[in-house]
Amino acid sequence: MFGDLERPPLDEKFLRGRLVRPGSLWTQVDVLTETPSTNAVVAAAAASGAPEGLVVTAEYQSSGRGRLGRTWTTPPRSALLTSVLLRPATVPAVRWPWLGLLVPLAVASAVRRVAEIPAQVKWPNDVLVEDRKLAGILLERVDGPAVIVGMGLNVTLRADERPHAAATSLALEGAATTDRATVLAATLRELATRYQEWVDADGDPAVVLPDYQELSATFGRRVRVELPDGRFLEGTASGLDTDGRLVLDTADGPRPLAAGDVTHLRVSE
Repeated sequence: MFGDLERPPLDEKFLRGRLVRPGSLWTQVDVLTETPSTNAVVAAAAASGAPEGLVVTAEYQSSGRGRLGRTWTTPPRSALLTSVLLRPATVPAVRWPWLGLLVPLAVASAVRRVAEIPAQVKWPNDVLVEDRKLAGILLERVDGPAVIVGMGLNVTLRADERPHAAATSLALEGAATTDRATVLAATLRELATRYQEWVDADGDPAVVLPDYQELSATFGRRVRVELPDGRFLEGTASGLDTDGRLVLDTADGPRPLAAGDVTHLRVSE
C-alpha cells in the first residue's frame, strides 16, 4: 500500500528541524504511518495535558473526518493529513470562531507562496483553486480550553483518484513543488505567524479580515445555502460580521450565518 515511488514518505527529521526551534509555536512533530484520525490522536494528547504546539501528521487516515461528520479519505502519501493542538486561552471565547477563518487563510497563503498557484478561501473552511477543492479544515474545541485543528491538503492526488469532479491537488494544478515536507513546513510556519499575531491582538478580527477578504472565493458572489433542516437560502455573500458569520444578502434582507448553521454552500452564478 505504501510502495508508490512517486510518493516518498514524509521526512520527520526534516520537519522537526524546520519547525521545532526555541521560541517556535511548534513543540513536537510526529509522523505516523497510519492512524484512524490525526484529530483523535491530538485529542487524546490534549486530554492528557499536552502543551500547545503538538503536530501530528499521517501518511494515511482510515477514518478521516471533515465538517458535519463527512469522510475524508485519500490514497497513502498523496496528501498532507495533519492536526495541531492550540490553546488560545488569553483570547476571549467570543472571538474563537475567527480561528476557523485564520487557519484556511494561512493554508491558502502558504500554498500561494511555496506552490505558486492562486489558492483562495471558501467560507467557512475550504481552500480552493478556481472553485476546485484543494484542502479542507476541521476545528474541534476540547476541554482545556483547547482547539484541535485538522487540515487535509491534496498534494499528488491524481485525476482518477479524485473523490469527486470538483476536487483537485497541487500536482493537478501544476504547482511549483509537490514535496509534501516543504509544503507542510511552509504551511505550519505561516499558521504559527498568523496565530501568534491573532493571540497577541486578543483575537481581534482586524488581524484576519483584510487578508481573508482579499483571498475570498465567496464574497460578492451569488450563493445557494443548504440549512440543516433541508431548507435553502439564496443571495449574495456580502462579507463577515463581527462574529465571523457570513452575511448573506437575501430578498428578505441580510441574514448572518454561522458555520454550524450551514450544511452546504455552493456558488449559484
